[in-house]
Amino acid sequence: MQMSRRLLWNAYATAVGALTAVVTTKAVQGAWRMATGSEPPEPTDPNTPARQALAWAVASALGIAVATVLANRFAAVQWEKAMGEPAPGKDPVAA
Repeated sequence: MQMSRRLLWNAYATAVGALTAVVTTKAVQGAWRMATGSEPPEPTDPNTPARQALAWAVASALGIAVATVLANRFAAVQWEKAMGEPAPGKDPVAA
């Protein structure tokens, strides 16, 4: 029983994570376009200035990190609402 809940949790968390990755990538690219007026750079292209490549890497990493935290918290809360118990591997917060 516990194994099937863990598998279900892994499938659910993976689906939420995949959706979050797609949405976040589009959002970060759109934010870059709005802020700079140009397409995001290709950081591995040697013709891309290092400063621009690093700025894109930082912006991407920050966007994905924040989205990952929010998505994981959302998934855990929704799991607990649906199942009535903390997500597998997630300990309840000690009071």
